[in-house]
Amino acid sequence: MSAQQALPATHRALVQRDYGKPLVVEDIPTPQPVPGSAVLRVEAAAVVSYQKLAYNGTWPNRYLTPIVPGSWAIGRVAAVGPDAVSLQSGALVLFSNFIHARDDPSIAFLSGFADFAQPGSRKLMSGEWRESTYGQYAKVPLENCFPLDEARLCGSPDSGGLGYKIEQLMWAGLALVGYGGLRSIEVKAGETVVIAPATGGFSGAAAVVAVAMGARVIAMGRNKDTMKYLEGLSPRIHTVPMTGNEEEEMKELARFGCIDAFLDLSPAAATESAHLKSAIKSLRAGGRVSLMGGLLGDSVFPYRSVVHKSLTVKGQWMYSPEDARDMIKMIENGILSLNHVSVAGKFSLEQWEQAFEVAAGMKFNDVTVLSG
Repeated sequence: MSAQQALPATHRALVQRDYGKPLVVEDIPTPQPVPGSAVLRVEAAAVVSYQKLAYNGTWPNRYLTPIVPGSWAIGRVAAVGPDAVSLQSGALVLFSNFIHARDDPSIAFLSGFADFAQPGSRKLMSGEWRESTYGQYAKVPLENCFPLDEARLCGSPDSGGLGYKIEQLMWAGLALVGYGGLRSIEVKAGETVVIAPATGGFSGAAAVVAVAMGARVIAMGRNKDTMKYLEGLSPRIHTVPMTGNEEEEMKELARFGCIDAFLDLSPAAATESAHLKSAIKSLRAGGRVSLMGGLLGDSVFPYRSVVHKSLTVKGQWMYSPEDARDMIKMIENGILSLNHVSVAGKFSLEQWEQAFEVAAGMKFNDVTVLSG
């Protein structure tokens, strides 16, 4: 293993001392590697559309403070614990902030964002993994670091590279969520999958991923501009407006013939939306449903259709490590292109408020990042 770089005694990071209070940039001790960990020099950390709401107390994603907030990130390995055998110092990696407890995989949390009020996840997020990626350095679990072929991804096309910027690679974090849902119901090449709503950050990315997997996509949504943009990305993406009228939506979906699967990525506000029933009722016999949305309350479900059509309905929370590795292969092999990804903004830690504002207005093909 190549020699590890010397870590500075301190580093700059965004810190939230009290829940719901503004973040501040502080100099804090640089994390040191321990068994089972890597310390990353953060190149770019994702800022998502709801980041502002997550930290001002508006969203119900309680966590204990103080913390260094954060999200998924692209970083370089600066140091590793004594049990690391493959990660090389200086290597570029994708850090997944979906962290599981090693001795109980049912316990999970989102680093720097939410502990979901489980005793086990709260212990981890407020203890060993309290500091996330909105800093110059971050200590993270080894198993959450996924190596990236930097020469292939960022190299010049003249030398066999794909020519992506590091910031563009951040889009993989958006795409990975939908990929986890599509994989959970085994969407195959040649199949037709409904994705709804498909005009948000994660859901729009899921439509692009499904096409790369070989599927035909029916994207449902209300944002006409985003739906038109999606259609322009591939002849295998078709759109159906979400009108709130179940019969109208089913009539539109029927135009596409046999529908094999449905990926639901409903936001919290969509509890009463008609699309859940119209999409499920439009599936063929033996069709599959993956529920990945953020609905907070109970929703009316077409029970009879599920029974009479022998449908498979599966809840899916995020994605597996295998999903992450396989999707990275799709990107490195040029099967899943990032050419449509634009960088909405790259901001310093001191510009975090501006970054949060820009991210709130992002389209699904945009990325906004913080960098120390």
